Amino acid sequence: MKARVFVVDGHPLFRAGVRQVMEGARDLEVVGEAATGEEAVVALRDGRVVADVVLMDLLLPGCSGIEATRAIVAETPARPDAPRVLFVSGSAEDNAVVAALRAGARGYMVKGDPGEELVRGVRTVAQGGAVFSAVVADRLGCYFSAVHDLPGRAAFPELTEREREVLDMVARGLTNRRIARELVLSEKTVRNHVSHVFAKLRVADRVEAAVRARDAGLGV
Repeated sequence: MKARVFVVDGHPLFRAGVRQVMEGARDLEVVGEAATGEEAVVALRDGRVVADVVLMDLLLPGCSGIEATRAIVAETPARPDAPRVLFVSGSAEDNAVVAALRAGARGYMVKGDPGEELVRGVRTVAQGGAVFSAVVADRLGCYFSAVHDLPGRAAFPELTEREREVLDMVARGLTNRRIARELVLSEKTVRNHVSHVFAKLRVADRVEAAVRARDAGLGV
């Protein structure tokens, strides 16, 4: 039985290229395409597309690939036939990769990977495994080593890891819009995180929060 692949990317030429690569493999079949995250979520929710693997881009018109992945994972309960998301993106930034994994992705590849590597990646994810491009795997190793030494962890135990990341960026003077771009989140989500940080730290504004954060070693 062929593994069913759903391609979600805002660029028609890239989707066509992926389709051609997938069709060159006897055990893979492209069952649909979407140009936006919203289209992908609706198609999977309504059952118009039944897929084993969803190839997801990071930057999409409308909601991001991260938000679309969260919705897909939330709306397809953990079951053997639930679609598995594999990111195929032009960005290999640490925050983007970690955000994708937190959203429920099973792997992360970059658009420069050869077609045969993408085919192997799809097969691996379809069989329940996880896969990463070599460059992504190397960066992840460095990222998680650095996370263990993240300053402020002991100082603010009441904050979640994401809230601590947001606080660090507030302390560095970043706006909500910039934080949203860095963490691949919506501005609304960032505003919610900032509000939670203020409430937990019992501070009135960004200036007071930044002062507390810098005293603890964040924002440097």
